[in-house]
Amino acid sequence: MPTRTNVARLVPALLLGVAPVLLCGGADWLQFRGPNATSVTTADGLPTELSEKSVKWAVDLPGRGVSTPIVIGDRVVVTAGSGPDQGKLHVLCYATGSGELLWERTFTATGRTLTHRSIGVAAPSPASDGERIFAFYSSNDMACLDLEGNLLWYRGIGHDFPNASNSLGMSSSPVVIGDTVVTMVESDAEAFTVGLDAATGKPKWRIERPRKANWSSPGVLPRENATPLALIGGSKGLTAVDPTDGTVVWNLETGGSTIPSATAADGIVYAPIGGVTALKPTATGTEELWKNGSLGPRTCSPVVSEGVVYSVSGNGVLMAGDAKTGELIWRARLAGKSGCSGTPIVAGKHAYLVDNDGLVQVVELGADEGTVTGKLALEAKIQASPAAAGGALYVRSDEKLWKIAE
Repeated sequence: MPTRTNVARLVPALLLGVAPVLLCGGADWLQFRGPNATSVTTADGLPTELSEKSVKWAVDLPGRGVSTPIVIGDRVVVTAGSGPDQGKLHVLCYATGSGELLWERTFTATGRTLTHRSIGVAAPSPASDGERIFAFYSSNDMACLDLEGNLLWYRGIGHDFPNASNSLGMSSSPVVIGDTVVTMVESDAEAFTVGLDAATGKPKWRIERPRKANWSSPGVLPRENATPLALIGGSKGLTAVDPTDGTVVWNLETGGSTIPSATAADGIVYAPIGGVTALKPTATGTEELWKNGSLGPRTCSPVVSEGVVYSVSGNGVLMAGDAKTGELIWRARLAGKSGCSGTPIVAGKHAYLVDNDGLVQVVELGADEGTVTGKLALEAKIQASPAAAGGALYVRSDEKLWKIAE
């Protein structure tokens, strides 16, 4: 039986050592929206047609969640919340090949667990640096574990800052940049973004943010010969932060979305501002290249691949726009009636989407149109974004985790 670790409610941090583990992470899916938070994978082998035989395994989960699974080598990790008040926080690790449960750890939330009934406390997605797992929850608790499930440290941000919460729940997912875990904790009452030391959990820096409920997650802006920047979006605009010390490199003060997140491709930032706005970083700030209101997503973040911006509307339409000009190229009506909450994945000439009723769809991305080439009904309420690694998709609902492959 897997062992369980319980953490007392009033312990904000446990600091333990970490033994390094070396992994090849090129094909891994280590955080929300995958490599560099782009929702794009260059790995081959994802299925382009779907049937019941595409489900390689499915396992039951002990609690609810809309967090994305992450994949580290031959392990897939997912979080969940259970109990009458969603106060039990689960981290579960499965073998990618068989779906066997390798270990499970359970903690007790130190912060507020009230959320909208459709979401749950396991809304933020976990993240990894290939050596450690950072499991974050709506209660603003973060547990750091090694790949064998041993607890390395635990930080109760919700205990430290009890006003940083809202009645719908928090859902910003952390990203790991270098040795820093960038974590957004933004609400109407208290709002900040913090950089936690990946090895110890101690705050390296903390910047105040506009006091406004914000469910978007950090983006990543790669830089030549320098540490990538963290892109922090919200209702007031978009801010680029150096994750090493919290320095604000540039700040765009304009309105923005509080659900979709910014993405970067080929040095350009595509932000959910006024629909989608393309921004070119400069020495002193940013230069607006174009803005297209008709490309605006509802909850899904924009995805950029091979010179095309893809976005999903609230009524279930996949849109493709020219990444250089913002001109709308085509629209494709998706199957199903519920629309998508999770951000799609793009792999080469195919996009992978999962709607709120659990319908998995493969869309062939043509130059002039998008065509649905595969459908698989999982018949479950799914709001989480999928993950992709090793030629497989990993999809979760409140009750199950599926592996879908050729």
